[in-house]
Amino acid sequence: MRIEARLLIVIGVFFAIIGVIYWYTSYEDSGTVMLAAAAILGLLPGGYYLWWSNRMRPRPSDDPEASIGEGSGTIGTFPGSSIWPFVMGMGAFFVGLSFVFGIWFVPVAAGLLVSAAIGATVESRRGGMV
Repeated sequence: MRIEARLLIVIGVFFAIIGVIYWYTSYEDSGTVMLAAAAILGLLPGGYYLWWSNRMRPRPSDDPEASIGEGSGTIGTFPGSSIWPFVMGMGAFFVGLSFVFGIWFVPVAAGLLVSAAIGATVESRRGGMV
């Protein structure tokens, strides 16, 4: 967790430095705001990860002496085939169609998205086909 925190903090500091340089050289507000937002998007999760890494036990990726076997997770717990990702994709497709062809696609899209969310949740809780 500490590695991810350091990487995100370095990204945030990089964008902050570039944002200050950009503001001083161009005096353009929109680019400066976007670079400041990018810096915040690096510093905020990086600080959160660093805060949590100090409060939890070190993971194997944080230990330079760890072996590859210590970092491997549980093997053999892969989900079976499911129809719900396809239904979710069709709902997202109909959302896109509603932007192109009109608002009358929104009820179809909402129905597909809600049914996919409910179906995937029920399937994951039961551990099988729904």
